[in-house]
Amino acid sequence: MEPVQALQKYFGYSAFRHEQGAIINHVLNKKDVLALMPTGGGKSLCYQLPAVMLEGLTIVISPLIALMKDQVDSLNVNGIPAAFFNSSQNPEEQVQLTTKLRNNQIKLLYLAPERLFGNESKMMGFLKTLPVSLIAIDEAHCISHWGHDFRPEYLALAGLKLEFPNIPVIALTATADKLTKKDILEKLNLKDPAVFISSFNRENITYRVVPKRKSFNQLLAFLDERKEESGIIYCLSRKSTESLAADLTAEGFAAAAYHAGLDNALKAKTQEAFLRDDVKIIVATIAFGMGINKSNVRYVVHMDMPKNIEGYYQETGRAGRDGLPSEAMLLYSPGDAIKLKQFAMIADNPEQSQVMLNKLNDMVRYCQLQACRRQFLLKYFEEDSPPNCGSCDYCLTEFKKFDGTLIAQKALSAVARLKERFGYTYVIDFLRGSKNEKIREEHKALKTYGIGADISKTDWLRYIRELTGMGYLYVSDDAYPVLKLTPKSDAVLKGLEKVMLIESQTVEEHQHAEATLPFEAELLTELKNIRRDIALHENVPAYIILSDATLVEIATYLPQSLDELRLISGFGDVKLARYGREFLLPVKDFCARKGLTSKIKQKTTKRERKTKTERSERSSKPADTAFHTFTLHKAGKTIPEIAAERGLATTTIEGHLSYYIYTGALELSTLVNEEKQKKIQDVVESYGAEKLSPLKEVLGEEYSYGEIRAVIAWMRKVGMM
Repeated sequence: MEPVQALQKYFGYSAFRHEQGAIINHVLNKKDVLALMPTGGGKSLCYQLPAVMLEGLTIVISPLIALMKDQVDSLNVNGIPAAFFNSSQNPEEQVQLTTKLRNNQIKLLYLAPERLFGNESKMMGFLKTLPVSLIAIDEAHCISHWGHDFRPEYLALAGLKLEFPNIPVIALTATADKLTKKDILEKLNLKDPAVFISSFNRENITYRVVPKRKSFNQLLAFLDERKEESGIIYCLSRKSTESLAADLTAEGFAAAAYHAGLDNALKAKTQEAFLRDDVKIIVATIAFGMGINKSNVRYVVHMDMPKNIEGYYQETGRAGRDGLPSEAMLLYSPGDAIKLKQFAMIADNPEQSQVMLNKLNDMVRYCQLQACRRQFLLKYFEEDSPPNCGSCDYCLTEFKKFDGTLIAQKALSAVARLKERFGYTYVIDFLRGSKNEKIREEHKALKTYGIGADISKTDWLRYIRELTGMGYLYVSDDAYPVLKLTPKSDAVLKGLEKVMLIESQTVEEHQHAEATLPFEAELLTELKNIRRDIALHENVPAYIILSDATLVEIATYLPQSLDELRLISGFGDVKLARYGREFLLPVKDFCARKGLTSKIKQKTTKRERKTKTERSERSSKPADTAFHTFTLHKAGKTIPEIAAERGLATTTIEGHLSYYIYTGALELSTLVNEEKQKKIQDVVESYGAEKLSPLKEVLGEEYSYGEIRAVIAWMRKVGMM
């Protein structure tokens, strides 16, 4: 059986995603592999599919009991015999499992690392009597001191290659920077491993960072539009999770708290309730989520700033694992960074402390960003992408700006007069002429004291954050952070540079292409009810039976036979035999009542992505979404046609094409005629390219933002900027 045939038979998919195909072939050839793939990118398939194709047993090292149970349930539903050894089992259950393993009745065995190498553990000796064919190490970043979730017990896994020298090992993680990746490779003793790095772009997630003001009210406004959806809310402290969960419950939401300090039985019960949709919202510390495969999480909210980009990326990646549109919202306050600095300091280890501080500073920069957030995230993981993704708060916002040079000069002057020794609150109170006794008497005598009394405290905070994001100010990373000037400040103070600040902003709601599928809502509800009943009967979470994405496809394409149902993503041979008729009958009845027929011929199968060769490193190719736009443009489609087909804003499509002008793959003349090119160049050379709005005002209505962006991209390419 070929890998793609096994993929269809057991998992119900017709093509591999990301680097799955190349990774699986490498494993089947008995080679060691390190795979970095995004959360929700299909990492587990990279060892589960080889497990069913190889003779013998696959051992999976996993850090959490919940992860083991979730994956074992899912594999068994797919007709793949899997099991786990852990502390939740009684002796009788473990004896039964041992017998099955000796009789070769299990294909995948999940274990925690401490069970392998514990002082009194006989597990390693037992495993060496079995026909082991593959070892998979999930969440491999846990072995690294530099990783965001170091677990000391993972260090013992270096011994696996000594115990099983001829067995291939695949290590997998969703988040690892250069330092962590190097650590994983060294500590696991992998033999000449191939390194595969997939695109980290989660196209279906919209990223937003919101200034924190009355955060509970902000959260309620967000949740009121999502009452029937599942979500995860992250808080910094255990106490916060409990109080917020109680407050949400009082507001009528089905919410529960989760943190490491809770009793194990309560944690297991809460997690199970969430997986089964009895609890819609989990309010948690970062102790929750690793390995959670719940596919229908529609949003992730951070009530506090995370400690690093890796953790933030992994936590937000728990939304939208089924590929449907999902949200990631972070409520940001500069005070969060101050709180987190103490956690970054590691006693007697200045080198590691500095690494952690640098990671925290990267997180602060992300929160203060005045540019595309997706581009920042992907660049952090060394991946190129266009400057406008069309699905983050910045790219979805139309900014109306004004000349804020005088305001900027007042703010910068205040910081300078105060000798760069004070933070946000003091500087703003000083600017507004506060009578607060905390303002020193000598400062009240300065000319700049009270110079900004006409501007509210809220607006001053917004302007100073904006100036920080634009690089005219920065916040020190001391124990008591203060505002400081930058090399860019001088030109503004001397009146040599104009500063444009935001007067107002209009946020466009992003419509993902998938969201526009004309599915039958009434039928979808009926299918979800059937799925719920089957899940209750089989005692597993509903998404393990079929994902939301699979149900949406059924309600869209209305299959009328088992052969047509087989073409729906997620229906493998086993699930088709088990559940096919139960889902097919209501579809046929619904179509008969409504006079509808099958639309399965309109369904196009996803093409298999090209894979990289062994030892593949990050490609310089931009994210797939931009490449898709580029391909449609080369096929002769106009920008409005591409925007309509892809369900994206025209500004997003223009941003994609500008990227390809910058790389040289697209001629500028295909988007802008020669006469306009020259005029735009002249204006850019005169006014600079920092802000587009002033350029548009000078050029007039007949020039579009897309044309201006395209010319700027070309000027950067040829070295004119």
